[in-house]
Amino acid sequence: MAKITANYELMYIIDIDLGEEQVAATVERFKSLIEANGTVNELEEMGKRKLAYLINDKPEGYYVLVKFTSGPEFPAELDRVLKITDGVMRSLITVIGE
Repeated sequence: MAKITANYELMYIIDIDLGEEQVAATVERFKSLIEANGTVNELEEMGKRKLAYLINDKPEGYYVLVKFTSGPEFPAELDRVLKITDGVMRSLITVIGE
């Protein structure tokens, strides 16, 4: 039998050059998108941190960690939206083991 829902972890980095208001709006946008398609179990805004290597010639980014539960088809759509959103430097969605 196929799984109906699974637990996922999303980490994404936002370009800090957008400004505080735009960063907050981006975090809220993805939180709302996840809530519309599943449930947010935990949202941790880790804040501005130094990157391990330069991304787009920038040494820092705003890190956000989200743990959520959703159906198996949603993470692919979420990944697509993250990739086309201006200001999102990197993102990674992983399945959390049971």
